[in-house]
Amino acid sequence: MTNKAVIHTDNAPAAIGTYSQAVKVNNTVYLSGQIPLDPQTMELVDGDISVHIRRVFDNLSEVCAASGGDLSDIVKLNIFLTDLNNFAAVNQTMGEYFQQPYPARAAIGVNQLPKGAMVEMDGIMVI
Repeated sequence: MTNKAVIHTDNAPAAIGTYSQAVKVNNTVYLSGQIPLDPQTMELVDGDISVHIRRVFDNLSEVCAASGGDLSDIVKLNIFLTDLNNFAAVNQTMGEYFQQPYPARAAIGVNQLPKGAMVEMDGIMVI
């Protein structure tokens, strides 16, 4: 029997489409993509790519917490960048949020992201 729950927190940006912030199935949580939106204003944060990356990790962290876990429970992380030259900034900032063992990861260059964001991340968490 599958135990499925929709996850929502006001501490992360509300879904801006027909999706949930996350869906938990048994002990696996599927995290929807997060862009660097301020959860209060629903606007992109001001600042350079490092500020944007931090906001994305903060948003993911809040959804993880609402799911009963934290960033260390992420087993697969997908990173979407409109400029792959920003990958070094992702690595540096990710080192502030994660410790070994790091999750499996993919970094994908894309043409554009919602609301003109430069970075988006989604993932799978097991708790």
